[in-house]
Amino acid sequence: MDSNKENSLKNDMPLKIYLGDLTYDTVTLATEAMPLNVGFVASYCIKKFGSNIDITLFKYIDELDKAIHDSPPDILGLSNYCWSHNVSLEILKMLREIKPDALTIMGGPSFPIDFPSQGKFMKEHPEIDFYVPVDGEEGFSNIVERALDSTREKMREEVLESEIDGCVSLDLNGKLKYRIPVLRIKHLDEIPSPYTTGLMDKFFDGKLTPMLQTNRGCPFKCTFCTDGKDEVNKVTTFSTERVKADLDYMVKKIPDNTHNLLISDLNFGMYPRDQETCDYIAEHQNKHDFPHFILVSTGKNQKEKIIKAINKLSSSIRLVMSVQSMDKEVLTNIKRDNISLDHMLALSPSIKNAKLLTRSEVISGLPGDTYESEIKTLRNLVHANMDEIQVHTCMLLDGSEMATPAERKKWKFISKFRVLQRDFAELSNGKKVVEIEEVVVANDKTTIDEYVQIRILAFIIYVTGRGIVYDPILKLLREHRIDIFDYYLSIKDSMDTANELIRDLFKRFEQSTRNELWDSKEEIIEYYQDDNNYQKLLDGEDGINVIYHYLAEVTSEYMDSWGDYILGIAKKLLQESKEYNPNIEEEFSQISNYCHGVSHNTMGMDRMSTNPKFEFTYDVINWLEDSNETPLSKFKLEQPLKVSFNLSDEQFKSIQDTIEMFGNTKVGRSKAMRMIAMATLWRRPVKQAKNILDDQMLHYI
Repeated sequence: MDSNKENSLKNDMPLKIYLGDLTYDTVTLATEAMPLNVGFVASYCIKKFGSNIDITLFKYIDELDKAIHDSPPDILGLSNYCWSHNVSLEILKMLREIKPDALTIMGGPSFPIDFPSQGKFMKEHPEIDFYVPVDGEEGFSNIVERALDSTREKMREEVLESEIDGCVSLDLNGKLKYRIPVLRIKHLDEIPSPYTTGLMDKFFDGKLTPMLQTNRGCPFKCTFCTDGKDEVNKVTTFSTERVKADLDYMVKKIPDNTHNLLISDLNFGMYPRDQETCDYIAEHQNKHDFPHFILVSTGKNQKEKIIKAINKLSSSIRLVMSVQSMDKEVLTNIKRDNISLDHMLALSPSIKNAKLLTRSEVISGLPGDTYESEIKTLRNLVHANMDEIQVHTCMLLDGSEMATPAERKKWKFISKFRVLQRDFAELSNGKKVVEIEEVVVANDKTTIDEYVQIRILAFIIYVTGRGIVYDPILKLLREHRIDIFDYYLSIKDSMDTANELIRDLFKRFEQSTRNELWDSKEEIIEYYQDDNNYQKLLDGEDGINVIYHYLAEVTSEYMDSWGDYILGIAKKLLQESKEYNPNIEEEFSQISNYCHGVSHNTMGMDRMSTNPKFEFTYDVINWLEDSNETPLSKFKLEQPLKVSFNLSDEQFKSIQDTIEMFGNTKVGRSKAMRMIAMATLWRRPVKQAKNILDDQMLHYI
């Protein structure tokens, strides 16, 4: 329907439309991205229908809750992701009670892909009139066009009478109507920019992170992913000019306390045009000091291109090696055998030479996984010298092939349910809502106890192998031919010998890992309706990301104690090594001091005034930068060197802004840890001049 045809409308007033991509902010912000997805839908509809519609966008639950009560819309459309599924359903129910004749629409990836499950989903949720799978612009606008051509008093009845292209619907008699050809816009510039049209302006609020999208779709078919379906296999793009215009607009609007940029592309860096995008981002970094850190999923193949692209952005972006598993059978089972792991890992030296940080993502509990295969995967990745290895639990996501009844039966999954971290709220009607995920904890070849052991090991690897903090001790161990993975196993197997603080940390971690698992969604929902139980969520006892929660606890409270424990294990291994000699004791002491200096008190309020100082007899700094595997013994200094480990004012502000954004609580800090660039978090060594006082610094290294 063209906007010029206003005189043909059956209604004088514009159609009131609310669109939401909701986030929880009960204790801290759960999902930080601006609602760009519904912004695209809104801008497309405004272009198509002009003044015939009045669209308002929402991100925060309370704001939408209030708006529905104060001025209910004619149409409500909400995004459906695993982190907003239940609250979106409850909001749709709320509108149905307040305004029964309103149209309710849901869209997004968390929708079953097989027809029987789709039918079951719609019948279980009669609060949904239409579901718009895949891209939302065309399907949603088709509903709006039908609504504009209807009689306002009978709008819902008339719109639901027949099928609508791009949608699954449930008519007034509960009959399912399917009409879902693939409706994707080929030339994405047909969608006006939500940024340059001003639709995103109100979301530059100092809390949300701007999101940039340069393309849509994914050429891979991973069965665990909602983007692995055939409908999104073809990649479509925005023009380079459009991408640059969006970046220009962001820079003008960005608040002083916002330092990050989120790129929503599924395989950033794989395509030649990504080079130009990186160049343009780098220009803004130089001119406007934005962004400091870029959150992005880098491509699965074409790593040479990716390295070239993100090398332009230095330490503000991490190269993500999404290996998921190193077992060939498992990779075949999840349809990832078209991704070259050998090629991916062979690039590690060139990645290191480019001084890029690398992160490898692993999924535990995939089809065909065993405890032994998961251990092998972790060992191989540790040997590949990744900066960060992150182990995720396999989730059964609606919208993925793996979650279909056939796949569940085939792989004999044993699953449990857990509350998504930070995703809970109490609505104005008194209903307490929590988001729930289904995770694979075992199969016919593995046990829950083995699942717990993998989680403990994953935590140890993540804390100890995360970035630059313990790089010196890891390098020293490698120099003396001590296997780093065996070192991590020793840390796990020696937990009972740790100091009381760290022993207690491990015990609480294991208990939290077991306690977060439930047998059913219904149990969880019922349990947290009780005020006392809901208070556990508010207090941060329940509903946490266990690994990030304890990572934040270690980083903000126990870093010195953690360092003492793991460095002690390293010292023992060095003493037991075949190459042991008395000089190793001095080398270890130097390295130990360096690790403690870099990691000391990075998140405390007094962190600017607690700069540790050490005297070094070895040039540890240059040794760390040396890529020729020259032994530390060759870096003996003629004169001792005093080094202070400091945080810059810029580091302090970046850390403080992020903590304040999410709250200086255990829950808030666990979220902040994901949003702080590692180069920003840790202290920097500062050499002291010979003839000046100890507190006078010469220069940063």
